[in-house]
Amino acid sequence: LRSIPSLSQFRRLRYLWINNNKIQDLTFLIKNYYLTELYLNNNELTDISGALKHLCSLQILFLHNNELKKLGKTVKELKGMISLQTLSLFQNPLAYDPDYRLYVIYFLPSVQLLDRKLVTQRERESALHLFNPKRAWVMQSIAFGKRVDTSLGTTVGSSRCTQPARRLIMPSVLKWFGNVQAMDLLCSFCRVPFEDPEDAVLVRATTRSLMEFSSVDWNKVATCQERRLKNKAEEPPERLTVQFR
Repeated sequence: LRSIPSLSQFRRLRYLWINNNKIQDLTFLIKNYYLTELYLNNNELTDISGALKHLCSLQILFLHNNELKKLGKTVKELKGMISLQTLSLFQNPLAYDPDYRLYVIYFLPSVQLLDRKLVTQRERESALHLFNPKRAWVMQSIAFGKRVDTSLGTTVGSSRCTQPARRLIMPSVLKWFGNVQAMDLLCSFCRVPFEDPEDAVLVRATTRSLMEFSSVDWNKVATCQERRLKNKAEEPPERLTVQFR
């Protein structure tokens, strides 16, 4: 088939297989809002702009082995499909873009299976770092206080009255390893046999960032009027800084 007449009379059509044809135009789907599965693979599609964005209920979409060339334009057409979970775009010219997979993962967050391969959390994080580094930095840094990037047991310079970070005691299971790198390798496994549950708690604590909180006694800080009336130089307010994991 090279073309298909309008399917507008089938308003409640949900599943449609038209793969393995020579279709180049998709305007015949303009009224099929209820579609949940659409198989268009192995055709001659070069552009899907304006043809699929109204299919908000679509969950499965196969578009592999076509002639789609513009990655940004294609993904923009699919952005409104908030229910889309399975998508295939491989064997299209756009799939040769070096950032193709991460681009699709970032701009189509609902997709869980892309090109017959499950989308992993690591891929989602990589996509966020690549296409929105500012938000990635905020997500890594935001907390109740301020994040300080330091390794375990190091001393961080700060203002007066600062408490040093509490050094955690290594659990017994980590005595098998001689350095922090080995400990990180151990912590990366999901299931580690701990004899004592407190060991697991301490291992998790060692992977946390060092947090820093600062406070000032505002009762000892002069107001604008008091500063104008005083002739002597004002000392900077004393700040209390506490660090912990």
